This record gives sequence, structure tokens and C-alpha cells, in this order.
Amino acid sequence: MSIVKLCGNRSEQDTRRSGQSDATHLGFIFVEGTKRNVAAEEVGRWVDRIQPVQKLAGVFVEPSTAQVAEVLKHVPLDIIQLHGNETVSEVLKMKETFAVDVWKAIHHDGHGQEKMELFRGTVDGYVIDAKVKGAHGGTGVTFDWEAVPAYVKTAKEQQVPCLIAGGITPANVAEVLAFHPDGVDVSSGTETNEAKDETKIYTLVKEVANHAARIS
Repeated sequence: MSIVKLCGNRSEQDTRRSGQSDATHLGFIFVEGTKRNVAAEEVGRWVDRIQPVQKLAGVFVEPSTAQVAEVLKHVPLDIIQLHGNETVSEVLKMKETFAVDVWKAIHHDGHGQEKMELFRGTVDGYVIDAKVKGAHGGTGVTFDWEAVPAYVKTAKEQQVPCLIAGGITPANVAEVLAFHPDGVDVSSGTETNEAKDETKIYTLVKEVANHAARIS
């Protein structure tokens, strides 16, 4: 099955609803000033109570190692997902400091593949997201999915997964899956009134499973 990352969980109820699904990954935003920002201590309590089976990803923007270490004190992250203008040396420092995978977000702007080449051999996965001025992600804006195969090809050459983010919903997920990414990273598309919606989660995950069954 493709990777399905349900990101932007901002409450215990969100985490429970996402964790009860067949998604493969749960994501939490540790970026101050964003509407989905959560406190590591709270996330740690939610995870302790719910015990989700999914892998856990923490989203950061140009964090210090101290900031990531503080989150890891409370949350057993499997993945550090970097959404800013981090350099290759900063990625390597994260990998050397913490024994977890590092994924890099690449914003689609016509130079995405060049940026992926910079991180060849250093990151463990990519998330391709729409480029929106003043935002690092979570905008609900799509990009031209005709570009997806080129990103997937570059990631495949690097032997790492390539996820697509930005404006993906249960209604359009089949369209992006037709371009064969390794998975999808979804926040607002599984929410109603800024909370995770069980029906939307179920429908999206089912669409992904149906796609995987058709191509297997």
C-alpha cells in the first residue's frame, strides 16, 4: 500500500481518529506561529494514551538540534520532516545527532528536481508541496500534478520515497495517485471545522487502498 500520512493532528481526538485508521504515518507540526502547532508534551501524552501503530513524523522549519531534541524527549518520532530552507549540512547534522529518518519538503517552483539533487544521499524521503508565498505548508493549495512523475523518477533514482502534499482530498486523491507517487501527505483534506473527520479519513485511505489494489 502507498504511504498515507495524516498530518496536522492538533488534539487527542485528532490523534485518536487518525490512529484508528489504516494510514501508515501520523504527523504533528512543531512550528510556532502556525495554526496546527502543537506542544511536544501534549503530543507525548496523546501518544502514550492512544498507542498508535503508525510511524510518527514531526514537521519542523529550520529547527535547531536543541528544538528537535526537546520534542524527542516527549514524542518517539520516527521521522524528522524539514519544511524550510535547510541546507545539506543541516540535514546531515540532524541525521548525525538523532537516530531517525529525515524527510525533506521540496516546494514545487520549477527547480524542484535540482533541489532534490542537492540532497542526494542525505535524506530518507521527499514531500513535494505547493509553493505558496509566506507559507511553508498546510495551505490546502495544489500544484500541477503533471510534474509528479519527474519528482518520483528522481526520488526513485535516489532509492527514497516521494510523497505529494498540498490540497489533497478524498475527492481528488485518485487524480494524484494516477501519477504514481509513493504516497500522499494530507492535512486539511481530512478535516472539517479544523478537526480530523473520521469519514474523510476513511474515504481517503480507502481510495488509496483501492488504487493500490488496481495496480498490484
